[in-house]
Amino acid sequence: MCSLPYKRTRFSYDMFSRAVRPVLATRRTLATAAGPKKSRVWPKVLAGFGLLGGTLYYTNDNFHDATRHAFITAERISVVTVATARCFKIYKDVLGTDFQDEEIRRNAMSQAHLKAAKITLKALETNRGIYIKLGQHISALTYILPPEWTETMKPLQDQCPRSSKDEIEDMFRKDMGVELDEYFSDFDWNPVGVASLAQVHIAEVRGSGEKVAVKLQHPLLAEFVPLDIYLIQTVYELITKVFPEYPMTWLSDELRSSIFVELDFVNEAENAMKTTAEFANMYELTSLRVPQIIYSEKRILVMEYVAGKRLDDLEFMKNNNISPAEVSSCLSHIFNNMIFTPNVGLHCDPHLGNLAIRVVEPSENKSGHNFEIVLYDHGLYRYIPLQMKRDYSHFWLAILDNDVPKMKEYAQKFAGIEGDQKFRVFIAAITGRDPSTALNYDITKTRDETEIEAIQLLLYTESGVLESLMDILANMPRIVLLILKTNDLTRNLDEGLGNSLGPERTFLIMANYCARDVYEESLELNSKLYRRYTWSWFASNVSSWFAYRKRVSSLFFYDLALFFRNLRGSFS
Repeated sequence: MCSLPYKRTRFSYDMFSRAVRPVLATRRTLATAAGPKKSRVWPKVLAGFGLLGGTLYYTNDNFHDATRHAFITAERISVVTVATARCFKIYKDVLGTDFQDEEIRRNAMSQAHLKAAKITLKALETNRGIYIKLGQHISALTYILPPEWTETMKPLQDQCPRSSKDEIEDMFRKDMGVELDEYFSDFDWNPVGVASLAQVHIAEVRGSGEKVAVKLQHPLLAEFVPLDIYLIQTVYELITKVFPEYPMTWLSDELRSSIFVELDFVNEAENAMKTTAEFANMYELTSLRVPQIIYSEKRILVMEYVAGKRLDDLEFMKNNNISPAEVSSCLSHIFNNMIFTPNVGLHCDPHLGNLAIRVVEPSENKSGHNFEIVLYDHGLYRYIPLQMKRDYSHFWLAILDNDVPKMKEYAQKFAGIEGDQKFRVFIAAITGRDPSTALNYDITKTRDETEIEAIQLLLYTESGVLESLMDILANMPRIVLLILKTNDLTRNLDEGLGNSLGPERTFLIMANYCARDVYEESLELNSKLYRRYTWSWFASNVSSWFAYRKRVSSLFFYDLALFFRNLRGSFS
């Protein structure tokens, strides 16, 4: 076999250059003819980063959490941005159109409200968390927002998205340092209640077998609340800039000031125990039950399981011989104690989802009633300043006396209301009556659908009324806004219960609390003006006592007349 002779040659750059140069020249010529060639480097770099990112995402917890957070953040921002832009476009189109007559304009505006409300509802449901709470606030603003908005948001009161089993187990493990099944021998993964901030499950404590309610915060809340608050505030600032006559930033301010307090379940446990103590001596009047707290962490609350039915379940009351009139009276005593009694806190979220009624045997119930009213969700309480309680009492007694100058005086003192237009709007909002009825208040006259429609029509047809209401809400103390909300709840529940004693009974209950506050204020003033045990001090106190007894006696006889009137009506 023959082979070619092999000769070792020395490598030189010149030899390589001479050999390669013609080839490179040919390639350049072909490349020029074919057009520019895309670099192959970037696809490889991107593929490398993708491979590295994917590997880190599934193997490194910190990288996984950071990537997930960035993705969800971008998603939440885009949901809010797109929904806001679409709503602004809807209103821009309608407000920029000249309509032939008022009826056509009103119908077009109604359609715009409905479209914008549905877009907003979808965005709130997508982002969940505090957006659900915002929607619940919107649904309650029936006295300022169009019905298209408030009705569209109503499903958020009872249909809040729930957190998954994996999310709950992971949060429990992080917060408690143990697996959930190490603490509970039985845990029902089907929640009995889902709210905007948390959901409640029924469980049995391992070892004792005690049946408990476990309130678990939605895990995503803590991570995204700062971002969500910023986004919500930005949206309301935009609304205020575009529609300066309708300031809405007070809504986001209220949410921002309260949300971090509500997210601390240790604080909720303290509020629940404090309320139990404050109402311990009022059980006969209120029949109030607050579930006992067993254990609390920042995001986990374990409490006594106390089940009940909705307060507006008239069929349940009928089947169990529960008097709606008694329920209404107890409810009135609960919230009037919170508003008027010194050093008692006011529950900040008094809606139907946080109230229930349960059957108890009268022999077991010290109040003598055959039911208890259960109050849930004690995450946020506010304490009304003593002087504001007293000014508010004077205001309601002035309404009872049809004393308009006194009404105006105390409306200015406790709510900062000035001017006749704002006063008319305010008294309608706080009484739930149209201004003419409110200024000549007749407690025997019930509110009907015609009057409710008249109030709504007044807001959107009479010039300056809605603007005045928006200005009032933007500038009044936030605690007064909460009082308005509580008034709405008790008024609507009273109407829903079909109280046979009518609105007079609840009004008379409130008037007694007002009379007590005014009497206590007069005694305190006497002590400041006169030295104790002097003739002037004694005479002033006697005068205050007679004024108080006169007021209470008139309320008592009115209540007695009301009782006999209804008794006669039941036999006729």
